[in-house]
Amino acid sequence: MTEKIDFKRTLASYRAPRGRFEIIDLPERRYLMIDGHGDPNSEVAADAIAALYPVAYAMKFASARELDRDYVVPPLEALWWADDMDSFTSARDKSQWDWTMMLLMPDWIDEQRFAAAVSAASAKKDAAARIGDVRCESLTEGRCVQTLHIGSYDDETDTLAELHERFIPGQELRMTGRHHEVYLGDPRRTAPEKLRTILRQPVADAGTA
Repeated sequence: MTEKIDFKRTLASYRAPRGRFEIIDLPERRYLMIDGHGDPNSEVAADAIAALYPVAYAMKFASARELDRDYVVPPLEALWWADDMDSFTSARDKSQWDWTMMLLMPDWIDEQRFAAAVSAASAKKDAAARIGDVRCESLTEGRCVQTLHIGSYDDETDTLAELHERFIPGQELRMTGRHHEVYLGDPRRTAPEKLRTILRQPVADAGTA
């Protein structure tokens, strides 16, 4: 058996500086994805997350068993957006948020193995209701600005305002894709003030279309 891969250690996208913004370029990557709307603390969001992990673990176990390539299931990530982006900063109206919960897929997992993982997870006696909504999709973010936030998710407001209103315009950039968060801490086991979250925003030159 080869050594288990931990993508948090091998991919630079899982590392970000605290207290400053960093501009990085990210390649196309594939994710397990599931969509939803509303408060991330709601049962709707919990049901979405509960559908992702059985598929991810079925994929991981099959990879180790059939390909001799084992790995640590990567941390949960999410894309966030809203018709009014002020709902993330000044208003903080979570009921208006749209989201896509995601888990990174290793590049050696093909569509056939993804489908087999969905089938295996769905066959479990206690299978999550939304497993059938989990999809495999590529995400190309390109140039991004990111930073590490330590603390409660609700304390991200000042950092996001600094990112959106000052740093990005100050670098003659503009926001393009959806706000992206990477959850390096488990809120079930970590005090809110110690949670570690990468905050990421895709950008482009301000003068480009």
